Amino acid sequence: MHALNQRRSFIMGLCCAPLVAAAQNASAPETGVDYLVLEVPQPLESGDKIEVIEFFQYSCPHCFAFTPDLTAWRKHLAPDVLYRRVPVAFDESRQPHAQIYYALEALNRLDDMHDKVFSAFHVAKRHLFESADIADFMAANGIDREQWLATYNSFTVLTKTKRAVQIWTAYKIDGTPMLACDGKYLTSPSMVRSRSRSGALAVMDYLIERARRERKKK
Repeated sequence: MHALNQRRSFIMGLCCAPLVAAAQNASAPETGVDYLVLEVPQPLESGDKIEVIEFFQYSCPHCFAFTPDLTAWRKHLAPDVLYRRVPVAFDESRQPHAQIYYALEALNRLDDMHDKVFSAFHVAKRHLFESADIADFMAANGIDREQWLATYNSFTVLTKTKRAVQIWTAYKIDGTPMLACDGKYLTSPSMVRSRSRSGALAVMDYLIERARRERKKK
Protein backbone atom coordinates (compact mmCIF):
# COMPACT_ATOMS: atom_id res chain seq x y z
CA MET A 1 0.00 0.00 0.00
CA HIS A 2 2.88 2.33 0.88
CA ALA A 3 4.55 1.60 -2.45
CA LEU A 4 1.28 2.32 -4.28
CA ASN A 5 0.95 5.68 -2.54
CA GLN A 6 4.53 6.53 -3.48
CA ARG A 7 3.81 5.69 -7.11
CA ARG A 8 0.67 7.84 -7.09
CA SER A 9 2.64 10.75 -5.63
CA PHE A 10 5.31 10.34 -8.29
CA ILE A 11 2.73 10.31 -11.11
CA MET A 12 0.95 13.35 -9.67
CA GLY A 13 4.31 15.11 -9.48
CA LEU A 14 4.95 14.42 -13.13
CA CYS A 15 1.49 15.69 -14.05
CA CYS A 16 1.90 18.87 -12.03
CA ALA A 17 5.43 19.65 -13.22
CA PRO A 18 4.36 21.29 -16.52
CA LEU A 19 1.79 23.38 -14.63
CA VAL A 20 4.41 24.59 -12.14
CA ALA A 21 6.82 25.43 -14.96
CA ALA A 22 4.08 27.30 -16.80
CA ALA A 23 3.23 29.27 -13.68
CA GLN A 24 6.88 30.18 -13.15
CA ASN A 25 7.22 31.31 -16.76
CA ALA A 26 3.99 33.30 -16.51
CA SER A 27 5.30 35.18 -13.49
CA ALA A 28 8.60 36.14 -15.11
CA PRO A 29 8.50 39.62 -16.69
CA GLU A 30 8.49 39.49 -20.50
CA THR A 31 10.03 41.91 -22.96
CA GLY A 32 7.37 43.72 -24.95
CA VAL A 33 4.70 42.71 -22.44
CA ASP A 34 5.80 43.92 -18.99
CA TYR A 35 8.58 46.22 -20.12
CA LEU A 36 10.14 47.71 -23.24
CA VAL A 37 13.76 47.64 -24.33
CA LEU A 38 14.85 50.95 -25.83
CA GLU A 39 16.21 50.70 -29.35
CA VAL A 40 18.79 53.35 -28.49
CA PRO A 41 20.19 53.16 -24.93
CA GLN A 42 20.23 56.57 -23.26
CA PRO A 43 23.19 58.23 -21.52
CA LEU A 44 23.24 57.95 -17.74
CA GLU A 45 23.85 60.57 -15.07
CA SER A 46 24.44 58.05 -12.31
CA GLY A 47 28.12 57.20 -12.77
CA ASP A 48 28.78 53.67 -11.49
CA LYS A 49 25.27 53.35 -10.05
CA ILE A 50 22.18 51.86 -11.68
CA GLU A 51 19.93 54.73 -12.74
CA VAL A 52 16.19 54.70 -12.14
CA ILE A 53 14.14 57.58 -13.58
CA GLU A 54 10.58 58.41 -12.67
CA PHE A 55 8.86 60.33 -15.48
CA PHE A 56 5.87 62.16 -14.04
CA GLN A 57 3.48 65.09 -14.33
CA TYR A 58 2.05 66.95 -11.37
CA SER A 59 -1.26 67.19 -13.24
CA CYS A 60 -1.42 63.42 -13.84
CA PRO A 61 -3.87 61.62 -11.48
CA HIS A 62 -2.11 58.29 -12.06
CA CYS A 63 1.21 59.84 -10.99
CA PHE A 64 -0.50 61.19 -7.88
CA ALA A 65 -1.86 57.73 -7.04
CA PHE A 66 1.54 56.10 -7.70
CA THR A 67 3.54 58.49 -5.49
CA PRO A 68 2.96 56.76 -2.10
CA ASP A 69 3.96 53.40 -3.59
CA LEU A 70 7.11 54.89 -5.11
CA THR A 71 8.03 56.64 -1.87
CA ALA A 72 7.81 53.37 0.08
CA TRP A 73 9.63 51.41 -2.64
CA ARG A 74 12.50 53.91 -2.86
CA LYS A 75 13.31 53.42 0.83
CA HIS A 76 14.38 49.85 0.11
CA LEU A 77 16.56 50.48 -2.95
CA ALA A 78 20.10 49.18 -2.70
CA PRO A 79 23.02 51.64 -2.35
CA ASP A 80 24.10 50.92 -5.94
CA VAL A 81 20.85 52.45 -7.31
CA LEU A 82 20.38 56.17 -8.01
CA TYR A 83 16.77 57.38 -8.22
CA ARG A 84 15.82 60.61 -9.92
CA ARG A 85 12.75 62.25 -11.38
CA VAL A 86 12.17 63.95 -14.71
CA PRO A 87 9.04 66.10 -15.03
CA VAL A 88 7.20 65.73 -18.32
CA ALA A 89 5.36 68.56 -20.10
CA PHE A 90 3.65 67.30 -23.25
CA ASP A 91 2.68 70.82 -24.24
CA GLU A 92 3.96 74.30 -23.54
CA SER A 93 1.10 75.13 -21.16
CA ARG A 94 2.43 72.55 -18.70
CA GLN A 95 6.00 73.82 -18.72
CA PRO A 96 5.35 75.78 -15.47
CA HIS A 97 4.82 72.45 -13.70
CA ALA A 98 8.28 71.27 -14.71
CA GLN A 99 9.67 74.63 -13.54
CA ILE A 100 7.96 74.10 -10.19
CA TYR A 101 9.83 70.83 -9.74
CA TYR A 102 13.25 72.24 -10.58
CA ALA A 103 12.68 75.40 -8.53
CA LEU A 104 11.81 73.28 -5.50
CA GLU A 105 14.92 71.20 -6.17
CA ALA A 106 17.07 74.34 -6.30
CA LEU A 107 15.59 75.54 -2.99
CA ASN A 108 16.06 72.12 -1.39
CA ARG A 109 12.32 71.92 -0.71
CA LEU A 110 11.34 68.79 -2.63
CA ASP A 111 11.18 66.62 0.48
CA ASP A 112 8.41 68.65 2.07
CA MET A 113 6.76 70.19 -1.01
CA HIS A 114 6.63 67.51 -3.72
CA ASP A 115 3.58 65.76 -2.26
CA LYS A 116 1.96 69.11 -1.41
CA VAL A 117 2.13 70.18 -5.05
CA PHE A 118 0.44 66.93 -6.09
CA SER A 119 -2.25 67.51 -3.47
CA ALA A 120 -2.78 71.06 -4.71
CA PHE A 121 -3.69 69.67 -8.13
CA HIS A 122 -5.72 66.64 -7.17
CA VAL A 123 -7.22 67.50 -3.79
CA ALA A 124 -7.49 71.30 -3.74
CA LYS A 125 -8.09 71.37 -7.53
CA ARG A 126 -5.59 74.17 -8.15
CA HIS A 127 -4.13 74.06 -11.66
CA LEU A 128 -1.04 76.20 -10.93
CA PHE A 129 -0.53 77.47 -14.47
CA GLU A 130 0.00 81.14 -13.69
CA SER A 131 3.24 82.40 -12.15
CA ALA A 132 1.39 84.57 -9.60
CA ASP A 133 -0.85 81.70 -8.48
CA ILE A 134 2.16 79.43 -8.12
CA ALA A 135 4.00 82.10 -6.08
CA ASP A 136 0.94 82.51 -3.83
CA PHE A 137 0.86 78.77 -3.21
CA MET A 138 4.55 78.64 -2.35
CA ALA A 139 4.29 81.66 -0.05
CA ALA A 140 1.39 80.00 1.76
CA ASN A 141 3.73 77.06 2.36
CA GLY A 142 6.54 79.07 3.88
CA ILE A 143 8.67 79.94 0.84
CA ASP A 144 9.58 83.60 0.47
CA ARG A 145 7.66 84.92 -2.52
CA GLU A 146 10.50 86.99 -3.98
CA GLN A 147 12.98 84.16 -3.52
CA TRP A 148 10.56 81.79 -5.19
CA LEU A 149 10.02 84.01 -8.23
CA ALA A 150 13.74 84.61 -8.63
CA THR A 151 14.46 80.87 -8.49
CA TYR A 152 11.47 79.85 -10.63
CA ASN A 153 12.58 82.22 -13.42
CA SER A 154 16.30 81.58 -13.03
CA PHE A 155 18.59 80.50 -15.84
CA THR A 156 19.39 77.26 -14.00
CA VAL A 157 15.73 76.24 -13.62
CA LEU A 158 14.82 77.18 -17.19
CA THR A 159 17.84 75.25 -18.50
CA LYS A 160 16.88 72.13 -16.53
CA THR A 161 13.30 72.44 -17.75
CA LYS A 162 14.47 72.49 -21.37
CA ARG A 163 16.84 69.60 -20.68
CA ALA A 164 13.94 67.57 -19.27
CA VAL A 165 12.15 67.88 -22.62
CA GLN A 166 15.21 66.49 -24.38
CA ILE A 167 15.40 63.57 -21.93
CA TRP A 168 11.79 62.42 -22.07
CA THR A 169 11.71 62.95 -25.84
CA ALA A 170 14.80 60.77 -26.26
CA TYR A 171 13.16 58.09 -24.11
CA LYS A 172 10.02 58.39 -26.29
CA ILE A 173 7.77 58.88 -23.28
CA ASP A 174 4.14 59.06 -24.43
CA GLY A 175 2.40 58.72 -21.08
CA THR A 176 2.95 59.01 -17.35
CA PRO A 177 3.83 57.64 -14.91
CA MET A 178 6.71 55.80 -16.56
CA LEU A 179 9.82 54.27 -15.00
CA ALA A 180 13.17 53.81 -16.74
CA CYS A 181 15.99 51.53 -15.66
CA ASP A 182 19.63 52.17 -16.52
CA GLY A 183 18.91 53.91 -19.80
CA LYS A 184 17.65 50.69 -21.41
CA TYR A 185 14.27 49.63 -20.08
CA LEU A 186 10.83 51.18 -19.55
CA THR A 187 7.82 49.98 -17.59
CA SER A 188 4.67 51.40 -16.00
CA PRO A 189 1.53 50.27 -14.16
CA SER A 190 -0.45 50.50 -17.41
CA MET A 191 2.10 48.34 -19.23
CA VAL A 192 2.55 45.33 -16.95
CA ARG A 193 0.16 42.39 -17.22
CA SER A 194 -1.33 42.95 -13.78
CA ARG A 195 -2.09 46.59 -14.68
CA SER A 196 -1.12 47.47 -11.12
CA ARG A 197 1.30 49.76 -9.35
CA SER A 198 2.72 46.88 -7.31
CA GLY A 199 3.19 44.90 -10.51
CA ALA A 200 5.19 47.71 -12.09
CA LEU A 201 7.45 47.91 -9.04
CA ALA A 202 7.99 44.14 -9.11
CA VAL A 203 9.06 44.46 -12.75
CA MET A 204 11.39 47.31 -11.77
CA ASP A 205 12.99 45.08 -9.14
CA TYR A 206 13.58 42.52 -11.88
CA LEU A 207 15.03 45.13 -14.26
CA ILE A 208 17.34 46.55 -11.60
CA GLU A 209 18.71 43.07 -10.92
CA ARG A 210 19.09 42.50 -14.66
CA ALA A 211 20.99 45.77 -15.02
CA ARG A 212 23.18 44.76 -12.07
CA ARG A 213 24.09 41.48 -13.76
CA GLU A 214 24.77 43.21 -17.06
CA ARG A 215 27.10 45.71 -15.40
CA LYS A 216 29.06 42.90 -13.72
CA LYS A 217 29.68 41.29 -17.10
CA LYS A 218 31.44 44.41 -18.42
